[in-house]
Amino acid sequence: MLGAVALLAALCALVVRSGPASADIKSDQTRVTQLGRQIAIDGQAVQTLVVEYDRAQAHEAAIEAQVTAAQDHLTQDRANETHDRAVLRAIAIKNYMSGAVDGSLLALFDTSDADSWAGEQEYNKIATQGVSAAIDAVRVDAQHTEQAETALRAAQVQAQASVQQLAGARQAAQGALTRDDTLLSQTKGDLQNLLAIAAKQRQEAEEREEEELAAAQAATQRPVNVTFNPTPGTYSNPLRAINGLNPERVDQGVDYSGFGLIYAVGDGVILSTVNSGWPGGTFISYRLTDGPAAGLAVYAAEDIDPMVSVGQAVTPGTALGAMYEGPDGIETGWADPSGDGVSMANDAGQFSGANSTAFGANFSQLLASVGAPAGVMQNNPPTGVLPANWPSW
Repeated sequence: MLGAVALLAALCALVVRSGPASADIKSDQTRVTQLGRQIAIDGQAVQTLVVEYDRAQAHEAAIEAQVTAAQDHLTQDRANETHDRAVLRAIAIKNYMSGAVDGSLLALFDTSDADSWAGEQEYNKIATQGVSAAIDAVRVDAQHTEQAETALRAAQVQAQASVQQLAGARQAAQGALTRDDTLLSQTKGDLQNLLAIAAKQRQEAEEREEEELAAAQAATQRPVNVTFNPTPGTYSNPLRAINGLNPERVDQGVDYSGFGLIYAVGDGVILSTVNSGWPGGTFISYRLTDGPAAGLAVYAAEDIDPMVSVGQAVTPGTALGAMYEGPDGIETGWADPSGDGVSMANDAGQFSGANSTAFGANFSQLLASVGAPAGVMQNNPPTGVLPANWPSW
């Protein structure tokens, strides 16, 4: 078991570990790689110690079995000696009864002095040579067995010491491995926090750039020449002032790209302007107060800078906000009239991520009826159905 001592000495170096990772993405990434390699080394050391520990335990168990066998053998030898003594005693008694020997010989078989040299001499006179030889052999065997048991006991002590030493080494190695795992988790957490901070900073920088670009475009763009004379109770094209207007897919509502002012479809009251669950955080919704869809709510969401406030009355001539050329474009459609920032398609469970819904298709038809380009259907017929009394266009 000398290898166990060397392993234990080598493992002492594994106990001391470096402190937490510094707040630097590159150094944290390097540290994660180093810790991964160290954990692999520590894990191999633990496996080696487990094998050595199992071998030591098996060796100890084998020695224990040998000790038990030796003890059983010694017990049997002593039993044989007792039996042979009984046979010789019977022979002595028989000779005494026949007058062949003096009665004083019986005293030689008392267990207190049966091993004395004088007793052995008389013993040999009255015993058969075969029984005497058997006792001699038994005694020699017993002596050998006692000597073997003593040696085995010494080996057993050494084996137990090796097992205890390996158990301590394995515990130290496992502790080092656990500390490495903990430090790796902490370093990965630090790295994730740093990456999250960096991503947030990039996002904020991109948003500032987008806002600056939108402001520059709004300052330099030419207004679209649109003649607009709204009539009470009628609906109008809310996208009439969008430059570079491009229709995209129909999903919960209708998606568009471009930039410029977006207007209300008809007369209404603003219900909400923001909702963090939507890209860009903008969700302008308003309840229509006139026309065929009076009582229903419309939304315009995503890359829009709101220009209205909750509770404000609007008309088709009211600009809801400025659409900028952001990464998401805009989406407009039917909203929940409660103003909770949810679409009607979502309320009805029609939307699963990229499909065209019945509510989205209906709003696309409304936009087309007032002169805006219709959206692109992803599936036809659309998913879901409209309520029986829902207006059509």
